[in-house]
Amino acid sequence: MEKNQALKSVMAVVLGLLAGAVLMLVMGFDPLVAYDSLFKGGLKNITKIGDTIASATPLILTGLSVAFAFKTGLFNIGTPGQMLIGGFASLVVGLTVNLPSIILLPLMVLAGMIAGALCGAIPGLLKAKFNVHEVVSSIMMNWIVLYFTQYTIQNHFKGATEDTSRALGLGNTLKAEWLTKLFGNSNALNLGIFLAIIAAFIVWFILNKTVLGYELKAVGFNRFGAEYAGMSVNRNIIVSMMIAGALAGLAGVTQYAGYADCIQTGIMPSQGFNGIAVALLGANSPLGVVLSALFFGILNVGKGAMSIKANVPTELADTIMATIIYFSATSLIMENLIKRFKNIKKNKTVVNNNERAVEK
Repeated sequence: MEKNQALKSVMAVVLGLLAGAVLMLVMGFDPLVAYDSLFKGGLKNITKIGDTIASATPLILTGLSVAFAFKTGLFNIGTPGQMLIGGFASLVVGLTVNLPSIILLPLMVLAGMIAGALCGAIPGLLKAKFNVHEVVSSIMMNWIVLYFTQYTIQNHFKGATEDTSRALGLGNTLKAEWLTKLFGNSNALNLGIFLAIIAAFIVWFILNKTVLGYELKAVGFNRFGAEYAGMSVNRNIIVSMMIAGALAGLAGVTQYAGYADCIQTGIMPSQGFNGIAVALLGANSPLGVVLSALFFGILNVGKGAMSIKANVPTELADTIMATIIYFSATSLIMENLIKRFKNIKKNKTVVNNNERAVEK
């Protein structure tokens, strides 16, 4: 993550929090008490830290999915659908295959990633072969996946209620007893966090240390220039969307076979859309995405405490998050502020040097 990009992200967070404080004052709330409750709610003890990490886990993966596509010049807005189909595929394997957990869990993870990759490949193929914009085709895939999973679950994997799937057995999920105990019996935390960290490293390695990553970034930077250099543009577009889809599919595994143990039908996972915000705030950098996801995890977990202790509506926390994203998206404003600050600092240095020269 470049220094300027990191500074922009920090400024976006600070400005977002300041805007939230002003809004609270206007509404008659004490922002100091509210923010104290918000951050303590997500970090005050080891259990809350575990809940924060658990909340951040799928966001890391969906953020990486969006960031990877952004880096290669594509806008993957299909992360909710890819996440849902990945979770669904892992759920189906977990419910239908009878194997020891040590074999079954990797199969579930693999199934989720393959399903997500195939879901991402379709918009990539349409973009490469027919120049259909990936935003349009990705949104289309979101709704196809939503209704496909709803129909299949209600007819073949229906659980205790009409709108939920059958639940996975405890041995068929990513939950680990030792990890739960380590974080003060945080039931939400699961092995998915390790998969997310490994995925972040792999994405960084692909983009910065491989020929494939160089080609993908070249295609994103200048499609025609990459084609003139002899790179297969169409192949790289499809590969990029497949990798992005696999990451989102893995997010589905950590959500529906880790954080939860079943799927609620008819609902698109919000972590998919929030991944766009995470990628923007993280400046499309793997490290930035991890830090950004953890910050959003704190807000997600802490907003309940803010509502109880400071009587601030939970919707206000969502408004603060949206404001932060607005500031991170308006990078031009940030650049101008940074340039102005640097120019002021530079002018002061010049004036001081001139004064010293006159004194001599």
